[in-house]
Amino acid sequence: MSDGPTFKVRFRRRRQEKTNYVKRLALLKSKKPRLVVRKTNNSTISEIVEYKPSGDITKAFFASRSLKKLGWKGHTANTPAAYLTGYACGKIAVKAGITEAVLDIGLVSPIHGSRVFASLKGAIDAGLVIPADAKSFPNDDRINGKHINEQTINNFEEVKKAIDKSVGE
Repeated sequence: MSDGPTFKVRFRRRRQEKTNYVKRLALLKSKKPRLVVRKTNNSTISEIVEYKPSGDITKAFFASRSLKKLGWKGHTANTPAAYLTGYACGKIAVKAGITEAVLDIGLVSPIHGSRVFASLKGAIDAGLVIPADAKSFPNDDRINGKHINEQTINNFEEVKKAIDKSVGE
C-alpha cells in the first residue's frame, strides 16, 4: 500500500493524470518545437511550444473558437474546425519563422482520423514539416465537411481563404 519507508509518491501532475513524463521527455529530446493539440468538448486548441528550462514558451496559438471571428458558422468541435485550427496555427508559426515541429497529443488516445490528426494535417498543409503517417489523417471528405452538409463545404473554403488573408503569406 502507500505506507512504509520505501514508498515513492508520484509527481502531482502524474497523479492528476495530466502529464505523462515519459512521453514528454521523449518529445523534449528531439529539441524541436512541439505542435501541441488538445481537444475539449467545444473546441480544439493548437499551439507551437518550445521548451526552455525556465518554462515552456508558446510561439503560436490558435483555438477553434476563434474561427467564429473569421466567419465560421458551424460547430467548433468537429473535424473541419480542427483542420482549420491546425492550418491557422501552422500559418502563424511559419510567419514566426518556425519550419518544423513534432506532434504532442498529450494523454489523448491516437485514433486514426480523429480531430487531433485533422489538426496535424492542417499544420502540415500550412507549411510546417512534421513527421506523420498519411494513413492517420482523416479523408478529404471529412476534412471539408462533406459528411455534415453542403453549406459546411462552402463555409470551409471561405474561412480557409480568410485565414490566408488575415495571417498573410
